[in-house]
Amino acid sequence: MSRIIDAGLEGLSSTLNRMGEMAYNAVSKSLLECLEGREAYNEIREISNNLLIMTEYVEDRAFELIVRYQPVASDLRRIKSYMKIAYDLTRFGRYALDISFTNKRLGGLRDCEEWIKTYIRETGGKVLEMIRLSMEALKNNDPKLARNISTKENEVDKMQLEFLDKLIESETTRKCAISSVLIMRYLERIADHAAYICESIIYIATGQKETLR
Repeated sequence: MSRIIDAGLEGLSSTLNRMGEMAYNAVSKSLLECLEGREAYNEIREISNNLLIMTEYVEDRAFELIVRYQPVASDLRRIKSYMKIAYDLTRFGRYALDISFTNKRLGGLRDCEEWIKTYIRETGGKVLEMIRLSMEALKNNDPKLARNISTKENEVDKMQLEFLDKLIESETTRKCAISSVLIMRYLERIADHAAYICESIIYIATGQKETLR
C-alpha cells in the first residue's frame, strides 16, 4: 500500500532530477564558453541562482516530511541523502559559474595552446559523463551503477596531475596558466561532488557508507 510520505519523497526525487539537468546544462555551457569564446555568464549565473533556490525548497520540504509523517529509518536515510545531493548539485552550478567567471575575467582559453584546450575538453567530457551517470543512478536508485563512478573520478584526478606536470614544463603565458589551472581545479571539484552523489545513492539503497574517491 502506498504511503502519504511516498508521494513527498517522489516529489523530492523529481526536483533533484530537474536540478541535475540544470546543473549539467550549466557545466556544459561553461565549457563551451571557455573553449569556443562564447558569452554565457549571465545565463549560467541565473541557473546557479535557481539551483540555490531549489536546494532551499528541498531542505524545507524534507523537514516538512519529517515533522508531518513520522518517517521510518529508511525514509530518514533517503531524506538526509536528498538534502545532501541537493547541495552537491548546487556546487555544480557554482563551479560552472566560476569557470564562466574565469572566461569573463581572463579571457578563458581563447589564446592558449591547443594541448591545453585538449586537456580541458577531454577532462570536461569525463566530468559531464560523471554528472550524467550520477543522475541516472539516482533516477533508478541503482547502487551498482553508482559504484562505476569511481573509475571515472580516478581518471579525472590522473588527467589533472598530468596536466599540471606538463604545464610546469611549458612556456605558456601567465594568463593561460592561471585560467587553465583554475578551470581544471573546478572540473576536479565537480567530479568529486558527482562521486559524493553516488556515495549518497549507495547509502540510500544499502544503509552503508562507501567512499568512491
